[in-house]
Amino acid sequence: MEYWDIYDINKNLTGRTMKRNDWTMQPGDYYLSVLGVIRRPDGRFLITQRVMTKAWAAGWWEVPGGGVKAGETSFEAVCREVMEETGLDVSHADGGYQFCYHRDNEGQNYIVDIYRFDMDVTESDLELQETETMGGKFASPGEIKELNAQGIFLHYDSIKKVFE
Repeated sequence: MEYWDIYDINKNLTGRTMKRNDWTMQPGDYYLSVLGVIRRPDGRFLITQRVMTKAWAAGWWEVPGGGVKAGETSFEAVCREVMEETGLDVSHADGGYQFCYHRDNEGQNYIVDIYRFDMDVTESDLELQETETMGGKFASPGEIKELNAQGIFLHYDSIKKVFE
């Protein structure tokens, strides 16, 4: 069973945990997630397409990421999530933490740490996790903006400045 730490709005640990996706959080509680944006030297970004078996936003495009496990740092989590979903090791890549945002959803409040890593990689370097993604590609900021305009790119309005 995977557990997540519970934080306050200022990203301070509360000392409590929750089962992953249990959603029995108290008002003012947050869980922490991460997104790892990979930028190539040509200015294109790695995006992945969610598998159709996902309960939410199946088939939509996104950047790699996920929940921070209990006892794990944000940086450890983004390295783990990017490795699991894409096969890329960002632990020594240029770049790093960019900013965070939070959302208040009744019983499901969350904070998201955004990282951007600069890497010279190609599609052949990817080892996509088939249980999470059904494809991936390197897209220009304009292509990503167009996917958002079509309503099929997750988190765009919250993270769009990372694509600049």
